[in-house]
Amino acid sequence: MADRKQTQEKHIVLSSHPGPGQKPVAIHWGASDPAKRGPVIGTTTNPLYRNVIGAHSGSYAVYRALAVAAGQLAGDHIPDLTNTSPAVQIGPHPQWFDPHKIVSIDPFGHVSTEVFADYIAKGYDIRPTIAVTRAHINMPELRDALAAGRLRSDNQILTPAGDARVTKVAIEPVWWLPGIAERFGIEEPKLRRRLFEYTGRMFPELVTRPDLKVFLPPIGGATVYLLGDPAKLGDTRYPLACRVHDECNGSDVFGSDICTCRPYLAHGIELCIETAQAGGVGVVVYNRKEGRALGEVTKFLVYNARKRQEGGDRADQYFRRTECVAGVQDMRFQELMPDVLNWLGITRIDRMASMSDMKHDALVRFGIEIGERVPIPDELIPADARVEMDAKVAAGYFSAGKPPDERELALAKGRALDE
Repeated sequence: MADRKQTQEKHIVLSSHPGPGQKPVAIHWGASDPAKRGPVIGTTTNPLYRNVIGAHSGSYAVYRALAVAAGQLAGDHIPDLTNTSPAVQIGPHPQWFDPHKIVSIDPFGHVSTEVFADYIAKGYDIRPTIAVTRAHINMPELRDALAAGRLRSDNQILTPAGDARVTKVAIEPVWWLPGIAERFGIEEPKLRRRLFEYTGRMFPELVTRPDLKVFLPPIGGATVYLLGDPAKLGDTRYPLACRVHDECNGSDVFGSDICTCRPYLAHGIELCIETAQAGGVGVVVYNRKEGRALGEVTKFLVYNARKRQEGGDRADQYFRRTECVAGVQDMRFQELMPDVLNWLGITRIDRMASMSDMKHDALVRFGIEIGERVPIPDELIPADARVEMDAKVAAGYFSAGKPPDERELALAKGRALDE
Protein backbone atom coordinates (compact mmCIF):
# COMPACT_ATOMS: atom_id res chain seq x y z
CA MET A 1 0.00 0.00 0.00
CA ALA A 2 1.24 3.47 -0.85
CA ASP A 3 2.63 5.44 2.10
CA ARG A 4 0.90 8.70 3.06
CA LYS A 5 3.05 11.68 3.96
CA GLN A 6 2.32 13.52 7.19
CA THR A 7 1.39 17.19 7.09
CA GLN A 8 4.49 18.18 9.06
CA GLU A 9 7.68 17.02 7.33
CA LYS A 10 10.83 16.46 9.34
CA HIS A 11 13.01 16.60 6.24
CA ILE A 12 12.66 18.20 2.82
CA VAL A 13 12.67 15.50 0.17
CA LEU A 14 13.71 16.69 -3.29
CA SER A 15 12.19 15.01 -6.32
CA SER A 16 14.93 16.02 -8.74
CA HIS A 17 16.52 12.59 -8.47
CA PRO A 18 14.89 9.25 -7.65
CA GLY A 19 15.43 8.33 -4.03
CA PRO A 20 15.36 5.04 -2.14
CA GLY A 21 12.10 3.19 -2.52
CA GLN A 22 10.71 5.31 -5.35
CA LYS A 23 8.64 3.19 -7.70
CA PRO A 24 6.94 5.44 -10.26
CA VAL A 25 4.08 3.70 -12.04
CA ALA A 26 4.92 3.40 -15.73
CA ILE A 27 2.78 5.32 -18.22
CA HIS A 28 2.45 3.83 -21.72
CA TRP A 29 0.78 6.69 -23.57
CA GLY A 30 -1.73 5.60 -26.20
CA ALA A 31 -2.10 2.02 -24.92
CA SER A 32 -5.35 0.37 -25.96
CA ASP A 33 -6.11 -0.71 -22.39
CA PRO A 34 -6.15 2.01 -19.67
CA ALA A 35 -4.83 -0.53 -17.17
CA LYS A 36 -1.77 -0.95 -19.39
CA ARG A 37 -1.58 2.80 -20.03
CA GLY A 38 -1.28 3.51 -16.32
CA PRO A 39 -2.71 6.34 -14.20
CA VAL A 40 -1.45 9.88 -13.81
CA ILE A 41 -0.25 10.23 -10.20
CA GLY A 42 0.66 13.81 -9.41
CA THR A 43 -0.21 14.16 -5.73
CA THR A 44 2.08 14.63 -2.75
CA THR A 45 0.25 12.17 -0.50
CA ASN A 46 2.22 9.24 -1.96
CA PRO A 47 5.45 10.77 -3.34
CA LEU A 48 7.15 7.40 -3.72
CA TYR A 49 4.75 6.58 -6.54
CA ARG A 50 4.54 9.93 -8.32
CA ASN A 51 4.99 9.41 -12.03
CA VAL A 52 4.64 12.98 -13.31
CA ILE A 53 6.38 16.33 -13.08
CA GLY A 54 4.37 19.16 -11.56
CA ALA A 55 1.12 19.12 -9.61
CA HIS A 56 -2.61 18.79 -10.22
CA SER A 57 -4.85 21.83 -10.77
CA GLY A 58 -2.41 23.84 -12.85
CA SER A 59 -1.83 27.34 -11.47
CA TYR A 60 -4.30 26.65 -8.65
CA ALA A 61 -1.77 24.29 -7.08
CA VAL A 62 -0.17 27.43 -5.63
CA TYR A 63 -3.39 28.30 -3.82
CA ARG A 64 -3.56 24.77 -2.46
CA ALA A 65 0.01 25.10 -1.16
CA LEU A 66 -0.92 28.42 0.44
CA ALA A 67 -3.94 26.81 2.12
CA VAL A 68 -1.69 24.11 3.58
CA ALA A 69 0.83 26.71 4.75
CA ALA A 70 -1.96 28.73 6.40
CA GLY A 71 -3.23 25.63 8.19
CA GLN A 72 -6.58 25.64 6.37
CA LEU A 73 -5.95 22.39 4.48
CA ALA A 74 -4.30 19.19 5.63
CA GLY A 75 -1.32 18.38 3.45
CA ASP A 76 -2.26 14.69 3.38
CA HIS A 77 -5.93 15.27 2.51
CA ILE A 78 -7.32 12.78 0.01
CA PRO A 79 -10.62 13.86 -1.58
CA ASP A 80 -13.77 11.77 -1.18
CA LEU A 81 -14.81 11.39 -4.83
CA THR A 82 -18.15 9.69 -4.13
CA ASN A 83 -20.80 10.74 -6.68
CA THR A 84 -18.35 12.89 -8.65
CA SER A 85 -18.43 10.70 -11.78
CA PRO A 86 -19.29 12.33 -15.15
CA ALA A 87 -22.90 13.45 -15.58
CA VAL A 88 -22.85 12.00 -19.11
CA GLN A 89 -20.67 9.44 -20.81
CA ILE A 90 -18.01 10.70 -23.20
CA GLY A 91 -16.03 8.18 -25.22
CA PRO A 92 -14.07 6.12 -25.53
CA HIS A 93 -13.14 7.19 -29.05
CA PRO A 94 -10.45 5.76 -31.36
CA GLN A 95 -8.36 8.93 -30.98
CA TRP A 96 -7.80 8.09 -27.30
CA PHE A 97 -5.55 5.23 -28.30
CA ASP A 98 -3.42 7.09 -30.82
CA PRO A 99 -0.37 8.61 -29.07
CA HIS A 100 -0.08 11.18 -31.87
CA LYS A 101 -3.68 12.46 -31.74
CA ILE A 102 -3.82 13.51 -28.07
CA VAL A 103 -0.70 14.73 -26.26
CA SER A 104 -1.83 17.60 -24.01
CA ILE A 105 -4.71 16.10 -21.99
CA ASP A 106 -5.36 12.73 -20.35
CA PRO A 107 -8.11 10.94 -22.31
CA PHE A 108 -9.03 9.00 -19.16
CA GLY A 109 -8.99 12.08 -16.95
CA HIS A 110 -12.76 12.05 -16.36
CA VAL A 111 -13.01 8.30 -15.64
CA SER A 112 -9.77 7.84 -13.74
CA THR A 113 -11.49 6.60 -10.59
CA GLU A 114 -13.28 3.92 -12.66
CA VAL A 115 -10.63 2.63 -15.03
CA PHE A 116 -7.88 2.78 -12.39
CA ALA A 117 -9.98 1.34 -9.55
CA ASP A 118 -7.43 -1.43 -8.97
CA TYR A 119 -4.73 1.15 -8.29
CA ILE A 120 -7.01 3.06 -5.92
CA ALA A 121 -7.82 -0.17 -4.05
CA LYS A 122 -4.08 -0.57 -3.43
CA GLY A 123 -3.89 2.88 -1.85
CA TYR A 124 -2.78 5.06 -4.74
CA ASP A 125 -4.10 8.64 -4.64
CA ILE A 126 -5.43 9.12 -8.18
CA ARG A 127 -7.35 12.26 -9.02
CA PRO A 128 -9.43 13.28 -12.06
CA THR A 129 -8.05 15.87 -14.46
CA ILE A 130 -11.39 16.23 -16.27
CA ALA A 131 -14.86 16.77 -14.81
CA VAL A 132 -18.19 16.55 -16.65
CA THR A 133 -21.40 18.15 -15.36
CA ARG A 134 -24.65 19.69 -16.58
CA ALA A 135 -25.35 23.41 -16.51
CA HIS A 136 -27.06 26.37 -18.17
CA ILE A 137 -25.69 29.29 -20.19
CA ASN A 138 -27.39 32.61 -19.61
CA MET A 139 -26.29 35.43 -21.90
CA PRO A 140 -28.22 38.57 -22.86
CA GLU A 141 -27.21 37.97 -26.47
CA LEU A 142 -29.26 34.77 -26.50
CA ARG A 143 -32.32 36.61 -25.22
CA ASP A 144 -31.74 39.24 -27.91
CA ALA A 145 -31.55 36.50 -30.55
CA LEU A 146 -34.86 35.09 -29.29
CA ALA A 147 -36.49 38.51 -29.42
CA ALA A 148 -35.14 39.13 -32.92
CA GLY A 149 -36.40 35.74 -34.14
CA ARG A 150 -32.95 34.38 -35.01
CA LEU A 151 -33.37 31.69 -32.34
CA ARG A 152 -36.47 29.86 -31.13
CA SER A 153 -37.17 28.18 -27.83
CA ASP A 154 -37.71 24.42 -27.90
CA ASN A 155 -37.66 24.19 -24.07
CA GLN A 156 -34.91 21.57 -24.36
CA ILE A 157 -31.82 23.10 -25.90
CA LEU A 158 -33.06 26.66 -25.33
CA THR A 159 -35.65 27.67 -22.74
CA PRO A 160 -38.24 30.45 -23.25
CA ALA A 161 -36.17 32.57 -20.82
CA GLY A 162 -33.14 32.29 -23.10
CA ASP A 163 -31.17 29.78 -21.03
CA ALA A 164 -29.19 27.24 -23.04
CA ARG A 165 -28.91 23.78 -21.48
CA VAL A 166 -25.40 22.39 -21.82
CA THR A 167 -23.05 19.64 -20.79
CA LYS A 168 -20.02 21.37 -19.32
CA VAL A 169 -16.53 19.86 -19.22
CA ALA A 170 -13.53 21.22 -17.30
CA ILE A 171 -10.13 20.01 -18.51
CA GLU A 172 -6.71 20.38 -16.91
CA PRO A 173 -3.60 20.11 -19.13
CA VAL A 174 -1.61 16.88 -18.96
CA TRP A 175 1.39 16.97 -21.29
CA TRP A 176 2.91 13.80 -22.72
CA LEU A 177 6.35 15.30 -23.33
CA PRO A 178 7.49 13.00 -26.18
CA GLY A 179 4.26 13.84 -28.01
CA ILE A 180 4.53 17.58 -27.31
CA ALA A 181 8.07 17.56 -28.71
CA GLU A 182 6.94 15.69 -31.81
CA ARG A 183 4.02 18.09 -32.29
CA PHE A 184 6.42 21.06 -32.40
CA GLY A 185 9.10 19.25 -34.41
CA ILE A 186 11.83 19.49 -31.77
CA GLU A 187 13.87 16.97 -29.81
CA GLU A 188 12.46 16.02 -26.42
CA PRO A 189 15.67 16.95 -24.49
CA LYS A 190 15.59 20.43 -26.02
CA LEU A 191 11.92 20.87 -25.10
CA ARG A 192 12.54 19.75 -21.52
CA ARG A 193 15.54 22.06 -21.11
CA ARG A 194 13.72 25.11 -22.44
CA LEU A 195 10.69 24.41 -20.23
CA PHE A 196 13.07 24.19 -17.27
CA GLU A 197 15.14 27.28 -18.09
CA TYR A 198 12.33 29.65 -19.02
CA THR A 199 9.99 28.87 -16.14
CA GLY A 200 12.49 30.10 -13.56
CA ARG A 201 13.93 26.57 -13.19
CA MET A 202 10.87 25.57 -11.18
CA PHE A 203 10.84 21.96 -12.34
CA PRO A 204 14.34 20.40 -12.19
CA GLU A 205 12.86 16.96 -12.96
CA LEU A 206 12.44 18.15 -16.54
CA VAL A 207 16.20 17.82 -16.99
CA THR A 208 17.12 15.31 -14.27
CA ARG A 209 14.32 12.75 -14.60
CA PRO A 210 14.00 11.61 -18.23
CA ASP A 211 12.07 8.61 -16.89
CA LEU A 212 9.15 10.92 -16.03
CA LYS A 213 7.44 11.59 -19.34
CA VAL A 214 4.29 13.42 -18.18
CA PHE A 215 4.22 17.09 -17.12
CA LEU A 216 1.35 18.88 -15.36
CA PRO A 217 2.11 22.47 -16.44
CA PRO A 218 1.08 25.38 -14.18
CA ILE A 219 -1.20 26.91 -16.82
CA GLY A 220 -4.92 27.27 -17.42
CA GLY A 221 -6.88 24.51 -19.08
CA ALA A 222 -10.09 24.54 -21.09
CA THR A 223 -13.84 24.41 -20.59
CA VAL A 224 -16.06 22.69 -23.15
CA TYR A 225 -19.76 23.45 -23.59
CA LEU A 226 -21.76 20.80 -25.42
CA LEU A 227 -25.21 21.60 -26.78
CA GLY A 228 -27.37 18.67 -27.80
CA ASP A 229 -26.82 14.96 -27.22
CA PRO A 230 -23.14 14.19 -26.43
CA ALA A 231 -23.69 10.64 -27.69
CA LYS A 232 -23.78 12.08 -31.22
CA LEU A 233 -20.22 13.36 -30.99
CA GLY A 234 -18.00 11.70 -33.57
CA ASP A 235 -20.96 10.41 -35.58
CA THR A 236 -20.80 12.22 -38.92
CA ARG A 237 -24.47 11.38 -39.61
CA TYR A 238 -25.31 14.33 -37.37
CA PRO A 239 -24.28 17.91 -38.17
CA LEU A 240 -21.78 19.54 -35.84
CA ALA A 241 -21.10 23.22 -35.24
CA CYS A 242 -18.06 24.42 -33.34
CA ARG A 243 -16.53 27.55 -31.88
CA VAL A 244 -12.96 27.25 -30.54
CA HIS A 245 -12.53 30.39 -28.46
CA ASP A 246 -9.38 31.70 -26.80
CA GLU A 247 -9.99 33.61 -23.60
CA CYS A 248 -10.38 37.39 -23.67
CA ASN A 249 -11.55 38.35 -20.20
CA GLY A 250 -11.98 42.05 -20.93
CA SER A 251 -14.40 41.37 -23.76
CA ASP A 252 -15.89 38.00 -22.80
CA VAL A 253 -16.88 39.17 -19.31
CA PHE A 254 -16.79 42.95 -19.31
CA GLY A 255 -17.75 43.74 -22.90
CA SER A 256 -14.69 45.67 -24.08
CA ASP A 257 -15.33 47.05 -27.56
CA ILE A 258 -11.72 47.01 -28.80
CA CYS A 259 -12.06 43.44 -30.10
CA THR A 260 -14.64 41.01 -31.47
CA CYS A 261 -14.15 38.31 -28.84
CA ARG A 262 -17.44 38.38 -26.94
CA PRO A 263 -19.57 39.07 -30.05
CA TYR A 264 -17.93 36.15 -31.84
CA LEU A 265 -18.33 33.90 -28.79
CA ALA A 266 -22.03 34.74 -28.59
CA HIS A 267 -22.40 34.26 -32.34
CA GLY A 268 -20.71 30.86 -32.08
CA ILE A 269 -23.03 29.77 -29.27
CA GLU A 270 -26.00 30.87 -31.34
CA LEU A 271 -24.72 28.77 -34.24
CA CYS A 272 -24.27 25.78 -31.92
CA ILE A 273 -27.83 26.13 -30.60
CA GLU A 274 -29.23 26.21 -34.14
CA THR A 275 -27.30 23.06 -35.06
CA ALA A 276 -28.31 21.21 -31.90
CA GLN A 277 -31.95 22.09 -32.46
CA ALA A 278 -31.64 20.71 -35.99
CA GLY A 279 -30.72 17.31 -34.54
CA GLY A 280 -26.97 17.77 -34.39
CA VAL A 281 -24.58 18.91 -31.70
CA GLY A 282 -22.80 22.15 -30.88
CA VAL A 283 -19.33 22.39 -29.32
CA VAL A 284 -17.79 25.48 -27.74
CA VAL A 285 -14.20 25.08 -26.53
CA TYR A 286 -13.05 27.89 -24.23
CA ASN A 287 -9.26 27.90 -23.84
CA ARG A 288 -7.51 29.84 -21.06
CA LYS A 289 -5.08 31.73 -23.28
CA GLU A 290 -5.55 35.36 -22.29
CA GLY A 291 -4.19 37.91 -24.73
CA ARG A 292 -2.98 35.36 -27.30
CA ALA A 293 -1.38 33.55 -24.33
CA LEU A 294 0.81 36.62 -23.76
CA GLY A 295 -1.09 37.50 -20.59
CA GLU A 296 -3.36 40.36 -19.66
CA VAL A 297 -0.61 42.77 -18.55
CA THR A 298 1.17 42.41 -21.90
CA LYS A 299 -2.14 42.78 -23.72
CA PHE A 300 -2.92 46.09 -22.02
CA LEU A 301 0.60 47.37 -22.70
CA VAL A 302 0.02 46.61 -26.37
CA TYR A 303 -3.31 48.45 -26.26
CA ASN A 304 -1.49 51.55 -24.97
CA ALA A 305 1.22 51.26 -27.62
CA ARG A 306 -1.33 50.91 -30.40
CA LYS A 307 -3.43 53.88 -29.33
CA ARG A 308 -0.49 56.23 -28.64
CA GLN A 309 1.58 55.55 -31.75
CA GLU A 310 1.83 58.19 -34.46
CA GLY A 311 -1.32 58.10 -36.51
CA GLY A 312 -3.27 56.24 -33.83
CA ASP A 313 -4.45 52.65 -33.94
CA ARG A 314 -3.89 51.29 -37.46
CA ALA A 315 -4.37 47.90 -39.09
CA ASP A 316 -0.95 47.98 -40.76
CA GLN A 317 0.72 48.25 -37.31
CA TYR A 318 -1.61 45.89 -35.43
CA PHE A 319 0.71 42.88 -35.31
CA ARG A 320 3.92 44.91 -35.29
CA ARG A 321 3.02 46.70 -32.04
CA THR A 322 2.34 43.35 -30.35
CA GLU A 323 5.68 41.98 -31.49
CA CYS A 324 7.52 45.10 -30.30
CA VAL A 325 6.21 44.59 -26.76
CA ALA A 326 6.03 40.79 -26.50
CA GLY A 327 8.74 39.72 -28.93
CA VAL A 328 6.24 37.53 -30.76
CA GLN A 329 2.86 38.10 -32.36
CA ASP A 330 1.05 35.13 -30.85
CA MET A 331 1.84 32.35 -28.35
CA ARG A 332 -1.43 30.41 -28.41
CA PHE A 333 0.19 27.57 -30.33
CA GLN A 334 -2.83 26.08 -32.03
CA GLU A 335 -0.77 22.91 -32.53
CA LEU A 336 -2.21 21.64 -29.22
CA MET A 337 -5.75 22.91 -29.78
CA PRO A 338 -7.08 19.88 -31.76
CA ASP A 339 -6.50 17.55 -28.78
CA VAL A 340 -9.80 18.47 -27.10
CA LEU A 341 -11.75 17.85 -30.30
CA ASN A 342 -9.94 14.54 -30.79
CA TRP A 343 -10.87 13.62 -27.21
CA LEU A 344 -14.51 14.29 -28.12
CA GLY A 345 -14.16 11.96 -31.11
CA ILE A 346 -14.78 14.72 -33.67
CA THR A 347 -13.63 14.01 -37.22
CA ARG A 348 -15.72 16.62 -39.07
CA ILE A 349 -16.96 20.12 -38.28
CA ASP A 350 -19.84 21.07 -40.54
CA ARG A 351 -20.03 24.71 -39.43
CA MET A 352 -17.00 26.34 -37.83
CA ALA A 353 -17.57 29.73 -36.24
CA SER A 354 -14.07 31.08 -36.83
CA MET A 355 -12.15 33.17 -39.32
CA SER A 356 -8.75 32.13 -37.95
CA ASP A 357 -6.41 30.57 -40.48
CA MET A 358 -4.27 29.19 -37.65
CA LYS A 359 -7.14 27.31 -36.03
CA HIS A 360 -8.44 26.05 -39.37
CA ASP A 361 -5.04 24.83 -40.53
CA ALA A 362 -4.26 23.11 -37.21
CA LEU A 363 -7.52 21.18 -37.28
CA VAL A 364 -7.10 20.12 -40.90
CA ARG A 365 -3.51 19.01 -40.22
CA PHE A 366 -4.78 16.62 -37.59
CA GLY A 367 -7.40 15.05 -39.80
CA ILE A 368 -10.49 17.04 -38.80
CA GLU A 369 -12.50 17.95 -41.87
CA ILE A 370 -14.09 21.40 -41.98
CA GLY A 371 -17.14 22.20 -44.07
CA GLU A 372 -18.47 25.76 -43.85
CA ARG A 373 -16.42 28.53 -42.20
CA VAL A 374 -18.78 31.08 -40.70
CA PRO A 375 -17.40 34.63 -40.31
CA ILE A 376 -18.76 37.05 -37.73
CA PRO A 377 -21.50 39.24 -39.27
CA ASP A 378 -20.36 42.80 -39.89
CA GLU A 379 -23.15 44.20 -37.72
CA LEU A 380 -21.70 42.41 -34.67
CA ILE A 381 -18.24 44.00 -35.01
CA PRO A 382 -17.81 46.90 -32.54
CA ALA A 383 -16.59 50.14 -34.10
CA ASP A 384 -13.30 50.13 -32.18
CA ALA A 385 -12.66 46.53 -33.23
CA ARG A 386 -12.58 47.38 -36.92
CA VAL A 387 -8.80 47.85 -36.82
CA GLU A 388 -8.32 44.36 -35.39
CA MET A 389 -10.63 42.76 -37.94
CA ASP A 390 -9.07 44.56 -40.91
CA ALA A 391 -5.59 43.55 -39.76
CA LYS A 392 -6.57 39.91 -39.28
CA VAL A 393 -8.31 39.62 -42.64
CA ALA A 394 -5.30 41.23 -44.32
CA ALA A 395 -3.06 38.72 -42.49
CA GLY A 396 -4.89 35.75 -43.97
CA TYR A 397 -8.00 35.28 -41.83
CA PHE A 398 -10.97 33.86 -43.68
CA SER A 399 -13.34 36.40 -45.16
CA ALA A 400 -16.25 36.18 -47.52
CA GLY A 401 -14.96 39.34 -49.20
CA LYS A 402 -11.99 40.01 -51.48
CA PRO A 403 -8.81 38.20 -50.39
CA PRO A 404 -5.90 40.48 -49.45
CA ASP A 405 -3.16 41.16 -51.97
CA GLU A 406 0.52 40.49 -51.26
CA ARG A 407 1.23 43.99 -49.97
CA GLU A 408 -1.72 43.97 -47.54
CA LEU A 409 -0.61 40.58 -46.24
CA ALA A 410 2.97 41.75 -45.66
CA LEU A 411 1.96 45.00 -43.96
CA ALA A 412 -0.51 43.26 -41.68
CA LYS A 413 2.10 40.76 -40.56
CA GLY A 414 4.55 43.54 -39.87
CA ARG A 415 7.11 42.60 -42.48
CA ALA A 416 8.64 44.95 -45.00
CA LEU A 417 8.29 44.03 -48.64
CA ASP A 418 11.41 43.36 -50.63
CA GLU A 419 11.93 46.17 -53.06
